[in-house]
Amino acid sequence: MPSILTEMLQAKGALLADGATGTNLFNMGLMSGDAPEMWNDEEPEKIRQLYRGAVDAGSDIFLTNSFGANASRLKLHNAEKRAHELSRISAEIARDIADASDRKVIVAGSVGPTGEIMEPVGALSHTLAVEMFHETADGLKEGGADIGWVETISAPEEFRAAAEGFARADLAWCGTMSFDTAGRTMMGVTSLDMAKLVEDIPNKPLAFGANCGTGASDLLRTILGFAASGTSRALIAKGNAGIPKYHDGHIHYDGTPELMADYVELARNCGASIIGGCCGTTPEHLRHMREALDTRPTAGAPELEEIVAKLGAFSSESDGTGDGDKPKRRRRRRAA
Repeated sequence: MPSILTEMLQAKGALLADGATGTNLFNMGLMSGDAPEMWNDEEPEKIRQLYRGAVDAGSDIFLTNSFGANASRLKLHNAEKRAHELSRISAEIARDIADASDRKVIVAGSVGPTGEIMEPVGALSHTLAVEMFHETADGLKEGGADIGWVETISAPEEFRAAAEGFARADLAWCGTMSFDTAGRTMMGVTSLDMAKLVEDIPNKPLAFGANCGTGASDLLRTILGFAASGTSRALIAKGNAGIPKYHDGHIHYDGTPELMADYVELARNCGASIIGGCCGTTPEHLRHMREALDTRPTAGAPELEEIVAKLGAFSSESDGTGDGDKPKRRRRRRAA
């Protein structure tokens, strides 16, 4: 049976995802070091406000407040036994918000990394990682999530474990990795590596892509890498709203709503069909992104110089492929 995500992509061509979770919750009073997932139980109205902000701004997909709802991360807050419960509650609240909308909106169950390094480099076994991902995925499914959404992964081993966890929960899923180290993930994965990875695992994602990382420019260079692989899967772009800067004891992202409107246009032209924001992205950014997605025509893939001109310089000269020191120029594709 086709998933709701597949159906909406076929109907609309490109979908707007949501923005930041942490940024918006910090703006509501969440303190640094606190577990955002605890607010699902302790501050449900603020989580409703978070979700409504994305839906009211025009998002077709929004993620649940469950990024760190796994036993490993929650253990830091003496709440490791609440992973399933907090995941379920996050999805239940989201389901209510989605169902109250006058249009179809997808609830995506956010699943972040465990925070541990997997064998053979680290101590986390594949079996235990799968159990943790399954626990979170099962809670999200029970709460009413339409799909799972693993994000900010760096290691292929952890990506595989998450895929198996979703399979055990019988929950369709999407997945993104964070390419924050000169065009690679922290564990050395390139855009081409990931494109190969998603075809190699038994439980393949509905869509894959990149989130977070450094700036929006770097992320789009990675999206171009995915597109160049020849993949037929839907691509996800979820870039940060500019570059983080430290002011008066807080981290702020310098990306304006206008810059993120340019970003969503460029992301679609790069080949992404599911486009949202990550750190620093607020409902105000999303409103501009929605308008750009609805009103600006699709064009061919941008040259790297155009990305830099509109979004800012790359953080490194390398695009992660190892094919030279300079970012690769890619031939402009025809508009679809």
